[in-house]
Amino acid sequence: MRNDVTSPKALNTLLSDNRWLGAATLVVAGALQTLTFSPFQFWWLGPVSVLLILLVTVPLAPGKLFRAGWLTGLGLFGTGASWVYISISEYGNTAIPVAILLTVIFVAGLALFHGLAFWFWGKLAPGNPIRRLILFPAIWILGDWLRSWLLTGFPWLYLGTAHTDGPLAGLAPVTGVYGITFWVTATGAALYAGWWLARYRRPVAAGATLVVMLIPWLIAPMLNRVDWTRLSTDATTVAAMQGNIPQQIKWDPEFLKDQIVTYLGMTEGHWDKDLILWPETAIPIPQDQAGAIIEHIDQQLGEQSTLITGIPWYGFSDRVEGFTYHNSIMAIGNGQGMYHKQKLVPFGEYVPLQSVLRGLIGFFDLPMSSFTRGPSGQSPLSANGIKVMPFICYEVAYPDFVAFNARKAGLLLTISNDGWFGDSIGPLQHLQIARMRALETGRYMLRGTNNGATAIINNRGQLTETIPQFERATLTGTVYTATGSTPYMQTGSWPVLTLAVILIVFVRERIIPPVSASGS
Repeated sequence: MRNDVTSPKALNTLLSDNRWLGAATLVVAGALQTLTFSPFQFWWLGPVSVLLILLVTVPLAPGKLFRAGWLTGLGLFGTGASWVYISISEYGNTAIPVAILLTVIFVAGLALFHGLAFWFWGKLAPGNPIRRLILFPAIWILGDWLRSWLLTGFPWLYLGTAHTDGPLAGLAPVTGVYGITFWVTATGAALYAGWWLARYRRPVAAGATLVVMLIPWLIAPMLNRVDWTRLSTDATTVAAMQGNIPQQIKWDPEFLKDQIVTYLGMTEGHWDKDLILWPETAIPIPQDQAGAIIEHIDQQLGEQSTLITGIPWYGFSDRVEGFTYHNSIMAIGNGQGMYHKQKLVPFGEYVPLQSVLRGLIGFFDLPMSSFTRGPSGQSPLSANGIKVMPFICYEVAYPDFVAFNARKAGLLLTISNDGWFGDSIGPLQHLQIARMRALETGRYMLRGTNNGATAIINNRGQLTETIPQFERATLTGTVYTATGSTPYMQTGSWPVLTLAVILIVFVRERIIPPVSASGS
């Protein structure tokens, strides 16, 4: 038996028996995942992070796995989503100590998803390390999926998103982001298994494990060359205005007119473009009060031009049996349609338990935080005969939601106001998420933002044109509509989720040889 620190038994014992060292390793492993995303883009740290997690958790007793998962999530969200502090403190009129407390609660709450997943993992594989390794990718995926919809969902910081520029990008149109995430976690598990087997002189098994692990990494670059959809040969000229309006004055009544004048001035010289895009709530007054502005825009547009802008909507709704506000986007000119946002951001666009929370602190009374969710099944906008499927801000983070709605249109469009997150990594993560949605659907996506990064994303998820953050500028370029569907658009994430369930159902104790956690 090998007793040096590099042996499985010695290293597992060191990390699992030393509570503080194991806890620090898990937090660091979670934090490493943040480095896989923009702006860092060290995608290869994904499997490394998983390997570190497994080094600590595989030998642990089931009762300790909830804490292990929570610590992993704490490292991930504490580094990758702490930008929420900026929106609470700087733009939410909240005292710094309260903002810190709310950020800690937010991060700690999100980490519970990992804790719950790891707890379930321990229940399914109480004492067999091989079974734990086989089940780990399935448990991780189901945990991500649960996080995508429970309590409105937080589909952010998925390991697969890091591969917009990584070698597994070719899997996105086939399996979606969950499929890539599955294989990143499976790779970490295979590295652990291969190292473990090699150290215990089972070279054939170790080699076979590593070869199987490499297959998708070799196939994915070839899949990246496949044209899953067909692009039109006719280019659509576009112009997108990035006004860089300071968040502090965004909803100040004294500056509303100045904002509209800013966007009108930026559009001079571009009224003849096929498609003009203003960002989220670029017109900061409801459509029932903006008739003169909309009419002026319509008069300025060329005969074949359409302007699409974010604008609040106010009117009577049968769904709520009364008058309500929607965060909306509308087409003006040679186009038509109104879209109401369906995926609202808690506290930013609506306040849960508002009868209790409103008035307690400034963050619970943000401007325009009384929106109502739009109905499902909404139609695309029309722009010069092109069907354009819009997504407002946070909506683009939901992979299946985007894939399903993309079937209706040949061009995707997303508008956002990432000014809430200041000069943090949040807006850059948001841009990378939008790139993954374009890659999954094989469609161009035009992204318009208030303060960056406004961009044209092609059907392979690559940036063709972009404006840097915090600049007032106009982006111009061309986009191409697409026909047909990627495999992921047809199936969504269900094949990957089904695979995860199959692994859980069929990996029984009786088919796994008894092996102790230490490998002895």
